[in-house]
Amino acid sequence: MRRRLASVQTGATIVSGVLVASDERMGAHDPTPGHPESPRRLHAMQEAVATLPAGRVTPIACEPAAADTLSLVHERSYVDWMLALDDTRRQLDPDTAIGPGSVPAARLAAGAALAVTRRIVEGPARRGVAIVRPPGHHAEPDRAMGFCLFNNVAVAAAAARAELRCERVLIIDWDVHHGNGTQHAFETRADVLFCSTHRTNFYPGTGDASETGHGPGRGYTVNAPLPLGADDALIGAVYRELITPIADAYRPDLVLVSAGFDAHADDPLGGLRMTDDGFASLCGLVRDIADRHADGRVALVTEGGYDPATLARCVTRCIDVLAGGEPPPWPEPDDDAAPAIAEYVRRLRRIHATTWVFPSHGPS
Repeated sequence: MRRRLASVQTGATIVSGVLVASDERMGAHDPTPGHPESPRRLHAMQEAVATLPAGRVTPIACEPAAADTLSLVHERSYVDWMLALDDTRRQLDPDTAIGPGSVPAARLAAGAALAVTRRIVEGPARRGVAIVRPPGHHAEPDRAMGFCLFNNVAVAAAAARAELRCERVLIIDWDVHHGNGTQHAFETRADVLFCSTHRTNFYPGTGDASETGHGPGRGYTVNAPLPLGADDALIGAVYRELITPIADAYRPDLVLVSAGFDAHADDPLGGLRMTDDGFASLCGLVRDIADRHADGRVALVTEGGYDPATLARCVTRCIDVLAGGEPPPWPEPDDDAAPAIAEYVRRLRRIHATTWVFPSHGPS
C-alpha cells in the first residue's frame, strides 16, 4: 500500500537555546599523522560554537554509550571486540585507524548523539546538535569502516525506538558519502525511514537509487545519488520535490540528521558544490519537517567535513536556523540546467511511486 500525503500543521513550541552535546575528550582520537579526520575538526566546531551569543545554545553533558546500547545496532561480538581494543593502536581498514584515545572518543560520540536525542524527546527543548568525532554513518553492524567506529546516528535512532517510545524515526543523511552502515542497520524495517543524498560513484560504492530496502522495509530507504559538481539548486530540488513529500507522508515523530558538511564546494574530499547558504536552507527544510510532524524534535549529529573553517561556519549556520533564524531561499536552477534537474527528480519519484504518492504539482 502506498503512503499518501497527510494534512500537516506547523507551529511547534520550541524552548530557547539549541542543545549542544560535545566533549573535548573526543579530540583524543588521533588516527595517524596527516589523517583528514583529525582532532582539528572537533576543535574548530567547538570553538565556533563557543562564540555564539548567550542563549543561542544550551550545553549538555554526555556520557560514553554503554555496550548494551551500542548493541542495539552493532553485533555484540563486534562491540566487545572494539571495547577490548581500548588503549591500543591498530589499522582497522585502509581508511580507519585507532590510537589509545579512540575507543573512548567513539563511545562519547555515540553518547553525545544519545544525550541530545533523549533530551529533545523528553522535552521541553526540541532541537539539538551533537558535535562529535569520530563520525559514524559508515560503521556497519559488524565492523568499523570509513573513519567510523560506532554508528552514532543509528544508535540514537535505535534507542529512540527501543527506549523512548518513538514510533517513526526519519534519518536524513546529507553527507557527501553514502551512509551505508545506517542503511544496512534499518533497511528491513519500516519504523525508520532513511533518506540519503550523496555523490554517485564515490566511496563507499553503495547508495544506488535502486536500493530501496527489503521485506517490511521496502520503500523506506530513499537514495538520491548526485553527479560530480552538484550544487545548491540540484540538491534543493531533490529535497523539496522528493524527500519532503515522502517525509510528509511518513509523519515522523523524531528527525535525526547525519550532518556531514563535505558536500561543500570548499571541502578537499567531496567534489560537490554546496555553499554555506545551501546548508542553512537544507537545515531549514529539515527543521520545518520536524515542526510539522515531530513537535519540532530534530537533532543533528555531525559526520564528515574536512576543511575545519568551512565545517565550523556551516555548523554555526545550522545552529542559527535551529534557533529560529530564517534560512535563505533556495536558488533557482539556470535555464540550461532546469530540464535535466526536473527529469532527474522525475526518475527518482518513479522509483518510489510503488510506496509513496507524490503531489501532482512539480515533477511527475
